[in-house]
Amino acid sequence: MKDTVFSSEITLNCQGILHEFSNPLIMGIINTTPDSFFEDSRKNSTTEIIAQVSDFIQAGASIIDIGGYSSRPGAKDISEIEETQRVLPAIEAIRTKFPNSLISIDTFRASVAEQAIHKGANIINDISGGQANPNIFNISAKHCAPYIMMHMKGTPQNMQKNTSYKHLIKDLILFFSNQIRLAKKQGVKDIIIDPGLGFSKTLDQNYEIIAKLELFKALEQPILIGASRKSMLYNLLNISAPESLNATSIINTISLMNGANILRVHDVKEAIEAQLITSKIKVST
Repeated sequence: MKDTVFSSEITLNCQGILHEFSNPLIMGIINTTPDSFFEDSRKNSTTEIIAQVSDFIQAGASIIDIGGYSSRPGAKDISEIEETQRVLPAIEAIRTKFPNSLISIDTFRASVAEQAIHKGANIINDISGGQANPNIFNISAKHCAPYIMMHMKGTPQNMQKNTSYKHLIKDLILFFSNQIRLAKKQGVKDIIIDPGLGFSKTLDQNYEIIAKLELFKALEQPILIGASRKSMLYNLLNISAPESLNATSIINTISLMNGANILRVHDVKEAIEAQLITSKIKVST
């Protein structure tokens, strides 16, 4: 009998083309920024980007996530013009080289999202969950682009000053319930939720989210987890981001067992291994 709590099936309608997946998806991270927290994810030339995307696709990534605005705590704010100058050439190059790939644009700005879609992006990944610019819901609906809704309080510049919650999980579920309602009212069809590990969360709060991840299934939307090489791992273990691949794999495995449908990662091969092992365990139980 199929366990609906841990169902990993996802259907995404991208610009009228239906993509069906029976297993959790792996999203590979490409940062076109000079200051993202994990140095190895920074790709500043088309040649580097295409080489990395090729490796990701060969390893089994289903989605390529392109970001040009660093969202690490305290990151510098940049203009929309600078953000588009970073991401649009990358998206166009990937779409040309890999015409069948699924590309996600990591932005909270509606105009950047729309320009990215015109260059070939399929999915919008918004760290603000529609709070920074509610018009982003209209862009998602207009272009039939699945929408990834992340939770964050404040901005990347001040989010770690906003970590107070009355009841963490209940507060997050209420946030998503309200934002999902607003998005659907604007015509958004496919929504994926991301609890936002490391965004307006303390170290302990991040681990509480992972431990109670299955509670988010009540929202009846696919769940994305992005824990890859984050400070919640290396601060706990007193190591560095480059040393945190094993810790990332542990969290990814637990997340998949607790109901995650998508993993956003820097290391696709290792995430695929976690996905294959957890899927085998679930089939066997």
